[in-house]
Amino acid sequence: MTEAGGTPRVSVAFADLARAAYCPRQLYYARRNDDRSPPDSVRERQALAFAYDDLQDASDPALRSRPTALPPPAYRAALETLEARDDWAELTEAHERDVRLDGRDCHGVAHKVLDSDPPVPTLVSPGRPPERGVWEPQRVRAVATAKALAWERGREIPRALVEYPTHATVRTVRLTTGNRAAYRRTLRTVRDVDGPPPRIDDRDKCAACDYADECGVRTRSLRSLLGL
Repeated sequence: MTEAGGTPRVSVAFADLARAAYCPRQLYYARRNDDRSPPDSVRERQALAFAYDDLQDASDPALRSRPTALPPPAYRAALETLEARDDWAELTEAHERDVRLDGRDCHGVAHKVLDSDPPVPTLVSPGRPPERGVWEPQRVRAVATAKALAWERGREIPRALVEYPTHATVRTVRLTTGNRAAYRRTLRTVRDVDGPPPRIDDRDKCAACDYADECGVRTRSLRSLLGL
């Protein structure tokens, strides 16, 4: 695949897009350290998205033994809310799982592709959802997943889903003008990363980043935030 003028087109991994949306400098360190594989704890949390039916009937001790983020009664209540969705059957019985997608500009894995018309790709997040919508890295990755599926299937895919199974929550990401623009900006950022990008000015992100020490950013302690 080449750009106009003969320049090779570089396909970008979904995970790189998500990292760049979080912090371009984080992407630089992950690439340099070849740090791409998620830890086992991430896989364990993601596995909940493929067991909603079983989790509904699980006992309190069984639920506590799983990496859910809510007490058993609250988790069952969240599952009941999830069950009221029109796509509950597709979410729990998805036959297409861990689907490799190679799009025009990006590639990676859709954790599920729901059997609907049109098909809907899903991204399974191991973390917690925001109060509304989805986090920016997941928004960009969801758009990338939908665009890659659209490229492979030769049809428009107007939305993707982000599942937060530790909270039994599913959110929709539509391919709006704003979401497409965020995806394109991030795609350009990933392709432009060569040396270390400038540090971002977001200490909350830095405090949660595995590369904070390597990056050299200074995060404020709780004592300093409280003026102690």
